[in-house]
Amino acid sequence: MIEFRITKKSKKSHARLGVLKTPHGEIKTPAFVPVATQAVIKTLTNEQVEKTGSQILISNAFHLRFKPGEKIVKSSGGIHKFMNWKKPLMTDSGGFQVFSLGFGRDTGVGKILKYFPGQSKEKIKKGQQPKFLKITDKGVYFRSPVNGDKIFIGPKESIKIQEDIGADIIFAFDECTSPLTNRKYIEKSLKRTHNWAKICIKEHKKAILPADRQALFGIVQGSHFKDLREKSAKFINSLGFDGFGIGGDLGESKKDTKNILNWAIPHLDESKPRHLLGIGHIEDMELIIKSGVDTFDCIAPTHYARRGIAFTSSGKINLRQTKFLKDRKFLDSKCDCFVCKNHKRSYISHLIRAKEITGMSLLTFHNLYFFNSYVEKIREKIEKDKI
Repeated sequence: MIEFRITKKSKKSHARLGVLKTPHGEIKTPAFVPVATQAVIKTLTNEQVEKTGSQILISNAFHLRFKPGEKIVKSSGGIHKFMNWKKPLMTDSGGFQVFSLGFGRDTGVGKILKYFPGQSKEKIKKGQQPKFLKITDKGVYFRSPVNGDKIFIGPKESIKIQEDIGADIIFAFDECTSPLTNRKYIEKSLKRTHNWAKICIKEHKKAILPADRQALFGIVQGSHFKDLREKSAKFINSLGFDGFGIGGDLGESKKDTKNILNWAIPHLDESKPRHLLGIGHIEDMELIIKSGVDTFDCIAPTHYARRGIAFTSSGKINLRQTKFLKDRKFLDSKCDCFVCKNHKRSYISHLIRAKEITGMSLLTFHNLYFFNSYVEKIREKIEKDKI
């Protein structure tokens, strides 16, 4: 199980400092959670990931279900031993894949509509189904990404998969909705997610002894509708989860995201940790932390790195551009990671343009270090009552 202790509350916002204790170590919150989709941070060893200051990772239960399979992970002693990661771990439930492989894939949008400009505002209506999967009240029928076989995952299956994988923190199965969805669809989806949450609680409680049980977080949904977000937060809070995830689409702008957090968080037990699922760009961090979020995950630092983009103190730079081949400055003069101390932009640009894995590895290390350092500075600001 986990223990969560709040050590300081901001006097200027809803931000707070805390310590989240897990069977595999403690996490100082607020904390950024890098995404280790297939039990790895792409291009880095676990030893390198630790040196970026990463305190906890989140892996993808849906993908691990197919490669290598949860039974193989379990027979290896659980995910920590399987990947030789000694720090805390989370797994998501597969709920995000309901969106990403469903309406997200159909319409080409993400969880915040603003990030995908030019998209049609046409709404997904009640009763509508995605092209590539089928959502029912019992669960979801997917196509295997390995061989195309039709497979089913519902709340019972999701909990069992995550228990076999063995992370410290797992999430209830939910339907992550699209920002293009109309209210009637959201109302039906929310009822479904709430029913699944009750099943997840029931399944989780009968699995193993309470002292050894993984922490289970319930997920608040409701899209960009205030009354539905409040309703969901109150309901999920009433079920006795160990912590909370705030999921689903987060509106059409950062203002919507802020509103959604402000609607949901006041109705959640403040003594329990709150995790924001899938959002955590640099420009988002102060906003979400000031709203009272304790942990949050995002693919940005690793995803951008593999495409040649570095986050720096002066903004993002694209090292695929030819001009950087003649740039003999260190990557970021204000960063003290080993990449910035040892490698010039010209060399990293060459590696990226030559599609060398080492270039991707160097940028992944730097970006993760930069993100973790940025959150550490926010923790310092909270400590000093600056935010």
